[in-house]
Amino acid sequence: MTSVPAAVIDATDEELSALESDHDVDVVLAAARGSHAWGAAGPESDYDVGFVFVQSDLRRYAHVRQPPTTITSEADRTDVDLEFQGWDVRTFARLLADSNDGAIDLLRSPIRYRSAYDPDELAAYVERTVDPMDLYHAWRGIATNNYRKYVSHHLVRNDDETVPILETTDDGYVVEAGDGTTTVPADDERYAETQTRPTVKRNLTITRAAMYARYLWATGERGEHELPELEFDRFLSEQAPTVFDAERIDRAHTLLERKRRGEGTETIGDAVGRAFAHPPVEIDPGRHARDGPETDRLDAFVDGMIAAAHGTGDRSVL
Repeated sequence: MTSVPAAVIDATDEELSALESDHDVDVVLAAARGSHAWGAAGPESDYDVGFVFVQSDLRRYAHVRQPPTTITSEADRTDVDLEFQGWDVRTFARLLADSNDGAIDLLRSPIRYRSAYDPDELAAYVERTVDPMDLYHAWRGIATNNYRKYVSHHLVRNDDETVPILETTDDGYVVEAGDGTTTVPADDERYAETQTRPTVKRNLTITRAAMYARYLWATGERGEHELPELEFDRFLSEQAPTVFDAERIDRAHTLLERKRRGEGTETIGDAVGRAFAHPPVEIDPGRHARDGPETDRLDAFVDGMIAAAHGTGDRSVL
């Protein structure tokens, strides 16, 4: 299991206990999210914690005024920067039903801070039944949105709308417009060029999401729909060679190592490429879509989480 410093474990447990007290909930599962979960943390990385909670008073679920479905918090305890995002058990189950990438990654995280409820069986079930189409588009969206926002050279209009520049000509700019392109004259005073910050971290985020989407698509074309490993280094070593060429894998390895060395904020330009950062919009639903996890099965897992909070489940800490 991936390890974290003892100070992080203690600070995380202290903050989770405070959130339980403040919101009258019981945390049944808490795990690392973000770069620490997928093995890209550098010296500057903070600690993102995702968790699932159950209302301490179950009657609140039947009240007219519904209890909160999410809890977020930031904490700085003993010089440890922590960010928390929690989902109510019903909300978490609904996210899994929709094959939400964030909820799935929480189940697969190698770093668990609380495990009153053991998620291994649920994780295995969700991995078998996930809707690849939904997951593909989630990863594709991460890649394209981050590329547009942080890597694309773009124009900003006076109403703050931004449009990526595809080509600069003597007369103006060829820019994205919906599913096509359009030209903005150089003398159009409504627009101004704006700078982006294509850092190591942003390029790595885009690379990982684009590779995951393309890998799921490629394995689906072979009839397998194999989920990429959450830990990116392991994915690059064990799974990526079956789909990507050595140059693409080496480029991803370089970004990963630079992020780990603490160079995440270094500006490096476009290390991904527009074409690679934009996996196909349309893929065959007949081959790639499934119904997703069954509601009855997820309800059974919800019952298990509630039992862990209110029954005999033991709370454990790393």
